[in-house]
Parts: sequence; structure tokens; C-alpha cells
Amino acid sequence: MKFDASAGSPITLPSSRIDLVLAEIRNAILTRQFAPGQALVETELARWLGVSKTPVREALKILSSSGLVTFVPYKGASVREVDRDFIESVYDVRILLEPEAVRRSTLRGNQAGLNRAAILLDDARRAGEADDRARLSLLNRDFHAALYANCDNDLLVDIIGNLRDRSALVSVAGWEAAPTWGVEWAEHHEILDAALAGDGDKAAHLLEEHLRDFLTRSIAHLPTTAD
Repeated sequence: MKFDASAGSPITLPSSRIDLVLAEIRNAILTRQFAPGQALVETELARWLGVSKTPVREALKILSSSGLVTFVPYKGASVREVDRDFIESVYDVRILLEPEAVRRSTLRGNQAGLNRAAILLDDARRAGEADDRARLSLLNRDFHAALYANCDNDLLVDIIGNLRDRSALVSVAGWEAAPTWGVEWAEHHEILDAALAGDGDKAAHLLEEHLRDFLTRSIAHLPTTAD
């Protein structure tokens, strides 16, 4: 297996070596530089990144926890493959929890979060125009997080936040079949407008529709189980 560092998108250098390795591997997965199911060999990744195996090993553990990497006994790490079951499990949790978190946050008042959401929405538009799908997928997740930032339940925020990488991976896989980020951007704009108007019920309803519609689009061209 040969890794081509030039194939990934440039990223800002994080402060720690593990963060750097983590960001590079995450970016390579979300840009499909590392294909679904591809083996992630520590020695080869370390050589590609110019580091020892220790930060690579730690980064792979983090990415396994976040859902981008899977570990198989006696085989090691590989890029997670996205199938219908995986997408449905991620979106089942999001549909159950995220609209309520947004409703609560909107009713409590979330001006700082909504200001950030507006900036992220503009950044997402530019990322979409540049066809930077990895960045767009993460900006979309950060946009959603900004909407429920003031829901006053740290555990709820953590549970939804733990799906960030999984949701980004689903987005990238879905866009390969049907590049619909323009549709999602418009839906995000409607949700943000409802939240800015202080209408928590409408924002929650629009968000639930948005999640269900993307789920339907994402699974339309995917098999039931990974090959």
C-alpha cells in the first residue's frame, strides 16, 4: 500500500503530534484518499507522515472510537465501510436526540451559537463551491452543533457530538452517489432562520425533516451490508 500525501487537502498544523496525525488520517479518509475497507498499517502510515508508530497508534484508537476506523482481531485497522445498517444506526440516534436539543437551545436563547452557525453556513457554501467534501462534511457537523450549543444538557451534547465523524463519513458517502450539498445548505438556512426567530418547535421540525430526507437519499444507492 502506498500513501500519497499530496493527494489530501492541506490542513492547518495542530499543536501536538497526535493531533497532526489524527487530522491527516481523518482528512485522508473523508477525501477518499484512503478507500473504504483499506488496511491502515501503522508502519506505512508512520513512514508516510514522517513520525514514529506511537502517535499513529494513538490516532487510530481515537478514530476507532469516533467511528472512522474499525479493528479486526489478527488483521488490524482499516477504514470503515459505510452500508445501510451503519447509516441507519447513526441517523436513528440523531433523529431521536438532535431536534429536541435544538428546540431546547432555541427556547433558552442561543445567540452566540446561532452567530457561529451563520458563519459556518457561509464557510460551508464556499467549501461546497470548491468541492471540498471533507471540509464541507465537518463544517456541516459543526453547524449542527452550534444550533444546540445552549440546550443545557452536557450529556446530550456529548452523545450527539460523539457522532460527528460518523455523520461526516455518511455525508461523504452519500455525496458520492448524489452530490446534494446544495439541497442541504438550503435546508440548513431554513433551520437557522427558524432558530433566529426564536421558534424552537419549527426549528426542531425542520431539522427532523432534514435528517430524515438526507437519510433517505443516503441509503437509496447503498447495499444492506458492507461487502
